[in-house]
Amino acid sequence: MSAVQFEVPAVVPADPQANIADLLVERVKATPSLALFAVPDGDGWRDITAAEFEREVIALAKGFVAAGVEPGDKIGFIARTTYQWTLVDFALFFAGAVMVPIYETSSASQISWILSDSGAVSVIAESDEHRDRIAEIRGEVPLVREVWTMADGDLDALVTRGAEVADDEIERRRRVAVSADIATLIYTSGSTGRPKGCVLTHGNFVELSRNSAKSLHEVVETPGASTLLFITTAHVFARFISILNIHAGVKTGHQPDTKQLLPALGSFRPTFLLAVPRVFEKVYNSAEQKAEAAGKGKIFRAAAHTAIEHSRLLEEGKKIPLGTKIKFALFDKLVYSKLRTAMGGRVTYAVSGSAPLGARLGHFFHSLGVTILEGYGLTETTAPATVNLATKSKIGTVGPALPGVGVRLADDGEIEVRGINVFKEYWRNEEATAAAFDGDWFKTGDIGSFDAEGFLTITGRKKEILVTAGGKNVAPAALEDPIRANPIVGQVVVVGDQKPFIAALVTLDPEMLPTWLANNDLPGDMSLADAAKNDKVRAEVQRAIDVANKGVSRAESIRKFTILDSEWTEASGHLTPKMSIKRNVIMSDFADAVEELYTVPVTTTNVPLG
Repeated sequence: MSAVQFEVPAVVPADPQANIADLLVERVKATPSLALFAVPDGDGWRDITAAEFEREVIALAKGFVAAGVEPGDKIGFIARTTYQWTLVDFALFFAGAVMVPIYETSSASQISWILSDSGAVSVIAESDEHRDRIAEIRGEVPLVREVWTMADGDLDALVTRGAEVADDEIERRRRVAVSADIATLIYTSGSTGRPKGCVLTHGNFVELSRNSAKSLHEVVETPGASTLLFITTAHVFARFISILNIHAGVKTGHQPDTKQLLPALGSFRPTFLLAVPRVFEKVYNSAEQKAEAAGKGKIFRAAAHTAIEHSRLLEEGKKIPLGTKIKFALFDKLVYSKLRTAMGGRVTYAVSGSAPLGARLGHFFHSLGVTILEGYGLTETTAPATVNLATKSKIGTVGPALPGVGVRLADDGEIEVRGINVFKEYWRNEEATAAAFDGDWFKTGDIGSFDAEGFLTITGRKKEILVTAGGKNVAPAALEDPIRANPIVGQVVVVGDQKPFIAALVTLDPEMLPTWLANNDLPGDMSLADAAKNDKVRAEVQRAIDVANKGVSRAESIRKFTILDSEWTEASGHLTPKMSIKRNVIMSDFADAVEELYTVPVTTTNVPLG
């Protein structure tokens, strides 16, 4: 059926008896005194060895057993990204239980749905605020027997409670699950409809970890490899990396507060990062605005231009002109070295996922000495299905299929995946499961293309393709990503389905806006509503749109835009926890603004039609 298909054989033989707990047991046998974690301690970090971690895991697992948790029981967990997250995760694996992670930003009604649909019998909450949110819906989840709150010392109390449980009982329970059994139930945040529970098996994580470690050998299996996690561990991306790190022996630190990210990077000094593109955009934009405020904006932009040009020439295998070499060496001292130091000075790789990064940022960071390995996957594929390799990476692509994974394109360009990483089913939802598969191929809903070597490029979402009144197919992401890279743009949604031309709704970034305003001789405390109407702000957004329009045909280009005086956040219901836009919600909530784009004559904006 498909014209294009790439399948990479597994490099590690599958073990049908293995489960995730085995990965920790094997790690402890191999390197008991290796630091697997570091936790904040004063201004620095305190190491926790593999053997110490296993002892803590077993002690907590005993507490769960003493509290009546049985193998196969579903346990809800709502918490931020900290060391305790993975401690609880592995303690539940050792007790034979199944974790149901809940985003710590989830509303009471979302928590109610996840707990009731999964059939969870207990919940662990990190803070009193999380506990209060659960209390609101306690009456709607009669199966939940206990709510443990970490802030109240309930994990320590569980450890005390389990002191009498025999080691043999934990060893027995730890071995109950085999590869094909459910390991976790992760609810897709989904940009449409109610979240669906993805049944991910022990084999999904074990086989993917073992094969990915070989594929990403230079990143995770080098002596001294370490990473600082700051994206939510409730998301499959960070969860998979946490498990992979235990298998590969990577030291992991955590920083749940992204406002503290730069100081944490400076003290922890990781060798690789895991991030979403928005983080790389923020690092770049903050550096640019900082340089602008110090009167060095011109130097920074010249340095960025040289960095991108240098990286492009390297990737194309072309000779670098002497002039570029000299400029590059100068800017390395003036600009690049400072940014490297800000990230801790040791970062050589960054794994990026969940949204397209854009070639400009990829090349910029590459010249800083950071190779960004862009990857692609979904909750249903246990995170990565494809990822660029340390030995060969192509900026702008999401890399080739991982070992043990097959990727093909359907006739309409939809990406389909099969292999060791593909989930078992949607929990208690046969209809959705049947609709998601073509044989053993999972239909991702994303559109892509391959190059001759099997490197995949994502071109859009199948459901999000707009068809203008003139019959032109337009993929919004190709326009939205470059616009979102502008410092003052928060989010953007391209519209125009069944309309005469393409237009855009834009929100401003309240974090970056004050600095930009001050750098442009405007009051830094200007409200979002006033900024939305300001001529200089509108001209800057127009500039961002002009850049995006250069990459598409005239029929696909944005002819009009409106700047909204509000922002889209997860709390407002317009973004998913991984910061993807909920297009259907935005189209519904801002229907009047969209309508106005097509009813008010074009001359009312500063966007030329010609």
